[in-house]
Amino acid sequence: MIARWKPVHLGHAAILRAMCNSGEAALIGIGSSNRYNARNPFTFDETRDMLQLALTEFSNFQIIPVPDLDDGPRWRVMVKDLFGVLDLFVTANPYVASLLRDDYRVIPPVELIPPRERVPAEGSEVRRAMARGDEWESLVPHVVAEYIKSNRLDRRFRDEFGLETLAMMTVV
Repeated sequence: MIARWKPVHLGHAAILRAMCNSGEAALIGIGSSNRYNARNPFTFDETRDMLQLALTEFSNFQIIPVPDLDDGPRWRVMVKDLFGVLDLFVTANPYVASLLRDDYRVIPPVELIPPRERVPAEGSEVRRAMARGDEWESLVPHVVAEYIKSNRLDRRFRDEFGLETLAMMTVV
């Protein structure tokens, strides 16, 4: 699966657990690994750290940086080179699914997660709460919240991207 994971939230944690529980190895791509902006407000290293914290009970995963190329066909070739042969590719992104469906068996995350473990959450929801200075910690795994707060990443996000994030909320 490739996602931005910015930040890793409770919905992501459910997907990550399901991936690690259902396969010999889970390849986890950090999408937009070359971007730092309001939609990607954490660096590759910070995002990798959050993923590792969310997966401390597992060892059967590998984290792979996946940069944006702004060119779908080139990106598809790069993903095939980075990930190789897979039993399954998990994505909730219709565009990514359309790019990779001829190369992999593509399923949405909801098919992998047992119904009782599904957590509806979105990174944009966490980022909006963070930008407003509202409570966001309950939307992410406890260890991720502690990491973000101890490194003052929530403050950095609010200072650098808070106003832009709130302005994006009003764009229709």
